[in-house]
Amino acid sequence: MKLALKSLIVTAALATLGLAAMAQNGPKEEPFGMMEIRPMHHMNPEKIASMVERHLSHLKAKLHITAVQESAWTTFATAMKPPATMGMPHPESAEMEKLSTPERIDKMRAFRAQHHEAMLAEINAREEAVKTFYAALSPEQRKTFDAEHARMERHSAH
Repeated sequence: MKLALKSLIVTAALATLGLAAMAQNGPKEEPFGMMEIRPMHHMNPEKIASMVERHLSHLKAKLHITAVQESAWTTFATAMKPPATMGMPHPESAEMEKLSTPERIDKMRAFRAQHHEAMLAEINAREEAVKTFYAALSPEQRKTFDAEHARMERHSAH
């Protein structure tokens, strides 16, 4: 379970690949800081969407995406958008109250398994989108992308 949560956090961090670009080239009114790295499922969904959009914009500028690459970029950027709901859904309270303790445990266990499957499917889809987009980049753009990705991994480790 912890591995799946960590994977979701790392994937959410990957979705914000342009964080480091913002720190160098972006607006100075919201500098990159440790507060931005807290698990994204604890943040306001609108703030997350805005942050991801801003970071993707900075990454696009830093990569100097060409007209030929625009379609690949659009597909990539769409895949990097955060899911509508970041937290784990819970079964209805009224339904759970009718169950015995062992039945509730089994229900929650099944619920978590379903949630983790969905999370892993999202993670895998995002990773494939990154690989597909990466293949469309020039060697110089790949170096830039690799550097940005490495910086994001270092930040997500905190």
